[in-house]
Amino acid sequence: MEFFRTFDSSGVPGELVERTEVHKKGLWHKAAQVLLFDSRKQMLIQQRSSTKDLYPDCWDYAVGEHLQPDESFAAGAIRGLHEELGVVDCALNEVGTVQKLEIVTGEYCDREFHQSFYGYYDGPIILDPEEVQAWQYIDRASLDSWLEHEPEQFTPWFRHHWTMFRTTGLAKKLIE
Repeated sequence: MEFFRTFDSSGVPGELVERTEVHKKGLWHKAAQVLLFDSRKQMLIQQRSSTKDLYPDCWDYAVGEHLQPDESFAAGAIRGLHEELGVVDCALNEVGTVQKLEIVTGEYCDREFHQSFYGYYDGPIILDPEEVQAWQYIDRASLDSWLEHEPEQFTPWFRHHWTMFRTTGLAKKLIE
């Protein structure tokens, strides 16, 4: 059983609550996202395992990692890279500041404080099949086209973050 540290809407820590209850009740928790690029400035995206409880088979950023209780955003990002993709020794940089994200669907309510990171990596990828079923590097134009024509193939948080990422100007620096 996986437990998350919960928070009130202003970020004050609360109790530990089981993962499924956190999403069912819409409790605030923390997560880290990693945007990973290769030296050709293409972004790595992963396809979530078909056994995931939220958005199975959907495409997502390299890593979207819920934090373990009292884990830092950076530690969660590094752990996620290693656990899901087998990536080690990848320097990460913060993207902006901690943000609040709220995604409500018919079955769950995801409320997160999240910190995004980016890094560059050209090494081997070793998937954890319980988490990830496929991955690929993709250029910005191809990703934008795919998102425009088939947005349902991506997680809602990826669609949200990609829009923000593109409007910050950081996308030009990293992948154009």
